[in-house]
Amino acid sequence: MRAEYDFTGGVRGKYAKRYASGTNIVMLEPDVADAFPTARAVNAALRKVLRSDPPRPRRASRRSA
Repeated sequence: MRAEYDFTGGVRGKYAKRYASGTNIVMLEPDVADAFPTARAVNAALRKVLRSDPPRPRRASRRSA
């Protein structure tokens, strides 16, 4: 870590509880982020996609014994 990073105002573990409860972080490519500048815009677009083509049930994975 670089010496010039100043963490004096930081709070250790501030988001740890929220992260531990589960996250679903998706990284958008820059061109996509430009088209959908807010989480609300992304969710609205994804809901339209889901209405036009509902997800198919997942097949059970086969595990070797």
